Amino acid sequence: MKARLRAFLAAALILTLFLPGCGGRQRAEKTPESPKIPDAISQGEGKEPEIVVYEVESGERKKMKLEDYVAGVVAGEMENNWPVEALAAQAILARTYVLEFVQDKGSSKYGDAHISTDFEEAQAWNPENINDRIKKAVEMTRGEVISYKGNFIKAWFHSHAGGITATAKEGLNYKEEEPPYIDVVKSPDENAGPEGKRTWKAEFSKEELRKLVKEKLGQDPGEIGEVSVVERGPSGRATKVKIGDAVVHAADLRTALDPMRMRSTLLTSLRIDGDKVVMEGKGFGHGVGMSQWGARVLAEKGKSPEDIIKYFFKGVEIVKLWD
Repeated sequence: MKARLRAFLAAALILTLFLPGCGGRQRAEKTPESPKIPDAISQGEGKEPEIVVYEVESGERKKMKLEDYVAGVVAGEMENNWPVEALAAQAILARTYVLEFVQDKGSSKYGDAHISTDFEEAQAWNPENINDRIKKAVEMTRGEVISYKGNFIKAWFHSHAGGITATAKEGLNYKEEEPPYIDVVKSPDENAGPEGKRTWKAEFSKEELRKLVKEKLGQDPGEIGEVSVVERGPSGRATKVKIGDAVVHAADLRTALDPMRMRSTLLTSLRIDGDKVVMEGKGFGHGVGMSQWGARVLAEKGKSPEDIIKYFFKGVEIVKLWD
């Protein structure tokens, strides 16, 4: 009797490993609420789309399979020696990003192309960095995209969240209604990553700061005798910053000052030191959506690409649009 019971329990355990959500990597499926591939690039139901990419580096327009484009993006956006699961999460985002971009904008600003390799318009691109690890990450998530109630999401990501992600309105000064799948979540990257990403410091002369705010944000700070954070958002990021007589959105200020210098709006210090304005903060990037360093930590803890995506985006589904 005991032998029969043990055999039954063993069989039941094996069965659960093959049931959805009961162990192992979950497989994405096409559902009635799956997003629709834009007509401009569709090759037919269940078939991989083809896109025309304007390559800024060469000035050429290249027609390619969407998965080839995704591999180049992952190679441009992440280190190619990172855990495959983190690279694969980036692949799902990159795939979703281009499909939502074509659906929303129709084409690249460069014309006669669906998207470009200009990272200011879309995503970074570095096909020379593609290796076997990236190829595996793209292949293991082939056709997988992120859906919220039948629509592609805004597939935002950033380098380092400084321990907590942002809403779109605080991190990007997003003008539309806050997307329901974006939430403030604790990111496991607080103690991960190098200096410059985990924490940072930048200095600007008063005159340089006054000139940039006036020219790029349309406000004249005048003689800068005061700087302060006037308002913070749900994640603790600065949203309104006072620079002399000017009050500006911190996300716009970051863009105006150079995001490589003012690395985030998660400010821990903003002060005047003699003729300089000194900023200190945590994280690197706008803080919205997936933290790449957070994804790396989760991957190192054994999380799947789909687990990583669902950690950073609330109420989403991973669906497979082509084989």
